[in-house]
Amino acid sequence: MLLFKPVAMNAAANSGDYVSMKNYGRCTIIFIKAVGTAGDDPTLSFKQATDVSGTGVKALACSRIDKKQAATDLTAVGTFTKSTSDSPASNDTFNTTNGTWTNSDLAEQAAVVVADFKAEDLDIANGFDCLTMNVADVGTNAQLGTAIAILSEPRYSKETVPSAIVD
Repeated sequence: MLLFKPVAMNAAANSGDYVSMKNYGRCTIIFIKAVGTAGDDPTLSFKQATDVSGTGVKALACSRIDKKQAATDLTAVGTFTKSTSDSPASNDTFNTTNGTWTNSDLAEQAAVVVADFKAEDLDIANGFDCLTMNVADVGTNAQLGTAIAILSEPRYSKETVPSAIVD
């Protein structure tokens, strides 16, 4: 599922679509970005809601990011770097209360950033079963980016699984 299409992230806030995890056990969010200008670092903001229209939206704590980033040749980076809120990688900042993550060198590098959530990471006791990721306007300089959600561990074995963009 496309959370937000490839865009110049300096044009406006980049709000992702909400996806429903009612029929899935896991959602992996992949953020891909091109090289931008130093100081225009994207901040990834993870949110949860009680439906795909964003009802009752609140922060979704992200405590682990896996990332590849490189200033020149991202294809030359062979492995992902694991970064956690307990042991952040260089230049990483997690705010689990606000559901955000950023890296102070991210703007000037191309990157693939992966965040993985289990259904039980959401506040299911209070009816939260939808999630999204947003990136605020990064500043004045062009920087392309996109976000994709991959739902897995379907709850039901069917040839066609239920849609994740409807409740």
